[in-house]
Amino acid sequence: MEGAENAILSSVTPGSEIYENGVTIDHVGYLIDISLDSRIPDSLEQAIIILDGLSKKELTQTQEGTLYYFMANAWSNIRKLRRKEISQYWEYKKEKLELENEIICLRRALKNRCFEGPTKNRKCEILTNLGNLMNEIGRFPEAIEYWDRALGIDPSFAMAHGNKGRGLTNYAGTLYDNGHQLIFLKYAYLSLEKGLSSNLPKDARERFNEYKKWIDSLITPERIKEDIDMHRFSLGESKEEIAYRKWCLRNRLFLNPLNDLGPYPIAARDILHTPTITTKIEEGPCHEGYFNQLKQEFVSARYLYYEGINSHNPHFSDKEVYLYDTLDYPAYSLALEKVKIAFRINYSIFDKIAYFLNDYLKLSIPEKRVKFGTLWYNSQNKDKGLRQEFRQSKNLPLMGLFWLSKDLYERESGFKEAIEPDAQELSEIRNHLEHKYFKIHEYLFESTHLEPIGLADTLAYSMRRLDFKEKTLRLMKIIRASIIYLSGTIHYEEKLRAKKRQQEKIWLKTQLDLFNDDWKR
Repeated sequence: MEGAENAILSSVTPGSEIYENGVTIDHVGYLIDISLDSRIPDSLEQAIIILDGLSKKELTQTQEGTLYYFMANAWSNIRKLRRKEISQYWEYKKEKLELENEIICLRRALKNRCFEGPTKNRKCEILTNLGNLMNEIGRFPEAIEYWDRALGIDPSFAMAHGNKGRGLTNYAGTLYDNGHQLIFLKYAYLSLEKGLSSNLPKDARERFNEYKKWIDSLITPERIKEDIDMHRFSLGESKEEIAYRKWCLRNRLFLNPLNDLGPYPIAARDILHTPTITTKIEEGPCHEGYFNQLKQEFVSARYLYYEGINSHNPHFSDKEVYLYDTLDYPAYSLALEKVKIAFRINYSIFDKIAYFLNDYLKLSIPEKRVKFGTLWYNSQNKDKGLRQEFRQSKNLPLMGLFWLSKDLYERESGFKEAIEPDAQELSEIRNHLEHKYFKIHEYLFESTHLEPIGLADTLAYSMRRLDFKEKTLRLMKIIRASIIYLSGTIHYEEKLRAKKRQQEKIWLKTQLDLFNDDWKR
């Protein structure tokens, strides 16, 4: 095996004829597989170097998508050979972790140009692997969406079914609502069964069976088979309300974990909140109030976005507002401003979650220095390493927030290399919306016809209307996931605090009533 591996490695050395004609991508893919079997990380690192060189060449869509898929596999195999405990995912190094590089490569493979080329099976592999990574780092809602995208391409793709079953099981463990946990475990069991009904690699079959047996130990076969009516819930009284709630369900935008199971009417209400929080007797329900505000801002921004994208006629407030046609297909309207407001509100929630965590976890970061991207590090400086509070934490939703922070672009030193390809663009949009000049166009040309006559709008950060709508929707999904992670974080921490509370001599239980809908004026 080692001799065969060396032969392949020499045949794909940069500068060789095979390297030049583009055939090498498949050869390197084979090298990556046998390097794992032979447990030779050096060969995997060499494969990454070769693929990186190839990525700079002119490739077809299929070649480019396949290249990044293989590169992700190489990083994955290196990670498997160097596997550690869960605490490895809290590690910080100046160079990116194998897991970070794996995520980056798979996301590049998902970009429009790359993803149009590969076969149906390869697309499912890319999406499933990315879902698996999100599951590992505690980002369960996002993982489910990737697996469901794979199953939308091929409903029989066994690895997506089985891994979705694992993910739903893990997700269930972060929920404070016992009823929701039961529903999640029933759906997890069904997904595991679908995965196990097909041909699978031995290790995958064993892994899925372990999860299935664990659920069997918790729930009787009768309870698993018991039907739960997910549809017998009202979607509202008016046509407008019903249409809005259906749209939220389709896009998985309700603050309700059940919405991650599908567009079922049972999920068409924003019921997610904080679990029971223990405080000192003299402290009020400040964290519950804070969570109230986060939810209200999100659901209000969500509706503003919905109104903005579904407005088809000029609003009376836009009439007789004199504006110039700048000849570059500009877009102006109340509807568009609602989408912009939705973007701004959503982006601001990141730092508000950081402010919540700073107080709730007693991190003692000075108020003016609290930022979502930096709160994880000593003195908010990556070079000083992760804070002690996080290094060995097994709080998966909190880890999900930590890894989500890696997707954000910060202008501060050490935080500019986000692992989300669109991170800097989202940051630029937010910066120009808040402080500068952000311009929406109905149509946008890469090289505008106005440049030769000196009428190009060089002051604006320009974007096509459709692109901005899509990016705002994506941002809303991320924020929704963040709020779910925050609730899960609190649930985990409160369970730890409950153990300490048992040693206390005096503690009181206070019931908070629900805020009446009739008071929301």
